[in-house]
Amino acid sequence: MKIYKASFETKEIMQQYLSANRYNACELSVANNILWSGFYNVEFVIIEDMLVFGRFTDGKPVVMSYPIGYADERKAFDAVAGLFDECGNRFKMYLVSEEAYARINEWYPGQYRYSSDRNEADYLYEYKTLAKLAGKKLHGKRNHINSFLENYPDYEYERICDSNKDECLALERSWVKDNSRTEEEAASRNYEMTAIECALNHMDDLGLKGALIRVENKICAFTIGEELTPDTYVIHFEKANADIRGAYPMINREFVTRELSGYKYINREEDMGIPGLRHAKTSYQPVRLVEKGIVTRAE
Repeated sequence: MKIYKASFETKEIMQQYLSANRYNACELSVANNILWSGFYNVEFVIIEDMLVFGRFTDGKPVVMSYPIGYADERKAFDAVAGLFDECGNRFKMYLVSEEAYARINEWYPGQYRYSSDRNEADYLYEYKTLAKLAGKKLHGKRNHINSFLENYPDYEYERICDSNKDECLALERSWVKDNSRTEEEAASRNYEMTAIECALNHMDDLGLKGALIRVENKICAFTIGEELTPDTYVIHFEKANADIRGAYPMINREFVTRELSGYKYINREEDMGIPGLRHAKTSYQPVRLVEKGIVTRAE
């Protein structure tokens, strides 16, 4: 079994299989796996002509994802289960959608159990919700945007390109400095800065799109994302100067409205159990949460 590391060198292999994906979990995008490969040590194997992500110790699986591709899912699932049996490790499969678990339960009734972690669930929004911000529940977002427009009527919207990417990175450096209170926070946010720098330098290679907002000739917010499935776009990074009221909802609305009208859903990733982030993501009224199931054997 050959174990691949997610990288630019293996990008085409991942694209070949992930093009079959219709599960709206943010981890199943090519760019996300490459950008975070160094931090999470993202690896994958090809089993029964299906792609399976996983963590391995001495070549033995510790946890593996649900198979992705165009081949026989059950055959690949059985092969993954066999790998755990061969090495004696406890079967554990992640990134299992509720629909995939239903199929597993049809194949093997009562033999596997399903669980999920609320902290890992992605927030999925309808395009029309983020574009229009209509209704009483989103009144606060509209107020922030109106305040921004009142204070900065001459704001500029630009797509991210070679001529402005360094300014985006400068904003990110400032954001990391202002939001790293512990060593753990500094470590993860410094890696995020590395991931953002890589994204900015390889927008076309990774199929990314991004945009920024400039006020008084200075960038106050930017965002970067990619297509996840034919009807869903995922936002990987969104940064703004928090001292400018309305900068966050403004870049969110402008990017969605100007660039993403062809998509039904927008995935804004998980909140990782961070209270402030959970409040912010919930306040945009998601249509649903994308659960990322863990499947283990019932015994």
